[in-house]
Amino acid sequence: MELIEIRWHGRGGQGVVTGSNLLARAAIIEGRYAQHFPEFGPERAGAPVRSYTRISDEPIEIHCGIYEPDIVVIIDPVMSKAPEDYSYGLKKGGDILLNLSLDNSEKVAKWARERGYRLHVVDARRISLEEVSREIYNVPMLSALLRVRGLASLKTLEDVLAERFSGKVLEMNLRLSRRCYEEVKTIVG
Repeated sequence: MELIEIRWHGRGGQGVVTGSNLLARAAIIEGRYAQHFPEFGPERAGAPVRSYTRISDEPIEIHCGIYEPDIVVIIDPVMSKAPEDYSYGLKKGGDILLNLSLDNSEKVAKWARERGYRLHVVDARRISLEEVSREIYNVPMLSALLRVRGLASLKTLEDVLAERFSGKVLEMNLRLSRRCYEEVKTIVG
């Protein structure tokens, strides 16, 4: 695997940093090199937050932000409706994963086609409300990313989740993860 660079977008409190961290941990468990780091200051809950993940089969010697990502993941459903605001620098042919319903994806699909991006959507908001009656985006979006890009296996993600969580929180994340893994759709690609 060549170097893969992922930039995550969301809002404070939605788990952008945790999602990036869990991905890096899963990649390391599978024998790859990985970096994860957030970019934020003294933001409050709800303020925009970015996080970065790099994954490679070789040691990673780059230590800066990601300016030309291979993948952009937008976990916030409101931000997902305007991906043009968050996809700056995305490489042509790159992937963009949105927390968006298929019903709301037509305009975004046209935008992605015109720019040569592969577009994937999963309605993590709806799924989390149906499954656990609250909005949880980080683990659902991470599992969807694993499905569309194969950066680690779902089994490895489940092992990482079991290291971090227990009891009802683990069960909730496993249900959300499995459902989003199954329901993510590639609509441009």
